[in-house]
Amino acid sequence: MPTIPPEQPPLSEPEPREAHQARHIAESFGSDAERYDRTRPRYPDALVARIVAESPGPDVLDVGTGTGIAARQFQAAGSRALGVEPDARMAEFARRSGVEVEVSTFEAWDTAGRTFDAVVAGQTWHWVDPVAGAAKAAHVLRPGGRLAVFWYVFQPPSALAAAFSTVYRRVLPGSPFDRPTMPGLDTYSAFFTKAANGIQQAGAFGDAEQWRFDWEQPCTRDEWLEQVPTFGGHSQFPPDKLEALLNGIGAAIDAAGGSFTMRYTAVAVTATRTDADRSQQPRDKGNPV
Repeated sequence: MPTIPPEQPPLSEPEPREAHQARHIAESFGSDAERYDRTRPRYPDALVARIVAESPGPDVLDVGTGTGIAARQFQAAGSRALGVEPDARMAEFARRSGVEVEVSTFEAWDTAGRTFDAVVAGQTWHWVDPVAGAAKAAHVLRPGGRLAVFWYVFQPPSALAAAFSTVYRRVLPGSPFDRPTMPGLDTYSAFFTKAANGIQQAGAFGDAEQWRFDWEQPCTRDEWLEQVPTFGGHSQFPPDKLEALLNGIGAAIDAAGGSFTMRYTAVAVTATRTDADRSQQPRDKGNPV
């Protein structure tokens, strides 16, 4: 897949080359953890099932577990999941939902000698240094274990996507959200490429693959407006800007009939850990909370 020029970041995330350094955005999602968990789409069952089937055992480490959405899906599929999450507010919500979580960035997380059959990251690997993260994953994976990092991409009807972009450009001119089109699969391919390159540079995995899953879901005006504030950076908008943004997006959906069908594509970048010498992997750096 082609990558995008660095001046065109995805609508709700910083550009791939520096996303992992934008901690202020990465740790902003917990401002309304309940809304995040309630409104964010779940991952395709087929994606979860394939990762489980192609891992050597049931122990899963979920990087950037957030409110535990992916971890709960892996638990429902028969896995034992441990989450690592830098935002204590998100971690506390995940614990209440039945997920064991340790608070830390992945790069600094103390493994305490534990190993896993799969390391996964749903919608979060762009917040992790791609090389250091892959090396850390190799360090905690058992031989034959699987690293699988995945994202989903929103694809509203083209006319509605253009209307959404017009609202962003009007309300937030000159910001990273001021762009002529919403991000599509080609935009997010920069994340996929970055992840695959990090896996290759770690030197402990076989060739990276991409697995793709497509689905559709009906969406009402109110459902979409509930979800918009959970996007990266949106909780940091001034209240008047966020209100104007939601009013404009709501008006666009009303003009389209009050509801629409959202198309989603999920892509997993995945590789299997080889039998390379784990002693060459980096030492833990402690477990800051």
